[in-house]
Amino acid sequence: MTKRTLSLLLILLGLVSLFMAGCATNPVTGRQQLMLVPESQAISASRQAYAQMLAPIREEGRLNSDPAVKARIDRITGRVVAQAIAYRPETRNWEWEMQVIDNDVPNAFAMAGGKMGIYTGMITKLNATDDELAQVIAHEVAHALSAHTAEKMSVALATNLAVAGFALSGERSQVAMTGAVLAAALAVQLPNSRQMEREADVIGIELAARAGYDPQAAVTLWQKMAAMGNGSPPAFLSTHPSSDARIRYLSELAVKMQPLYEEARAGTPPSHPVM
Repeated sequence: MTKRTLSLLLILLGLVSLFMAGCATNPVTGRQQLMLVPESQAISASRQAYAQMLAPIREEGRLNSDPAVKARIDRITGRVVAQAIAYRPETRNWEWEMQVIDNDVPNAFAMAGGKMGIYTGMITKLNATDDELAQVIAHEVAHALSAHTAEKMSVALATNLAVAGFALSGERSQVAMTGAVLAAALAVQLPNSRQMEREADVIGIELAARAGYDPQAAVTLWQKMAAMGNGSPPAFLSTHPSSDARIRYLSELAVKMQPLYEEARAGTPPSHPVM
């Protein structure tokens, strides 16, 4: 066996061990996830990355400049997050935060630990109703609830054996944290996998329905998204792809979630989870 063959074999064995050690269960759906980065570390890194991302926006005066809009978004977010906490009670200790960013582009994002942002373009460009905004917010809350940032960071780390090995070593030096913060920031810009998007669709529409927001708004929201841009889709669709098939799927989900919405509106006790 040549040295090169031996090296390749060791790398393969390392990757197998890496993936076996990094398997975890989605805290909401039960799906097996690659989780080389613990959710706690993803939350810590996301907290720092979130602050760094917002700093220049705040300096430019583009953060929460309209109190009425901020109050509206906070009201919707509060109702949705309350339902998220009902699913994962430990997330009550997260520092949930939704910042409103003045930007005409319809966009929104979520990071680990409930650090989120929404652009005013969601309102100004889409003329979104409260029910439709609730679908956007609930979708992002669902990503946070499902540890998708940690999963994306883990997938990214798995492509770099040196970094992945360093992560497994348990080191927590300043260099490691700087790399993790960068990974958390980049994870926001990376497209979610189809499986992650499907999870966020299902979880999000249910959270919104339980919070008293019409599930049919998920359909009208994505129809508006799909109709925008004259061939150039809005930025939101770069990480949250839309399609006719997805709209049909959301229509089916909306029918299933309608009873939960009606119960929430009537103030009756919530039913068992539909997910």
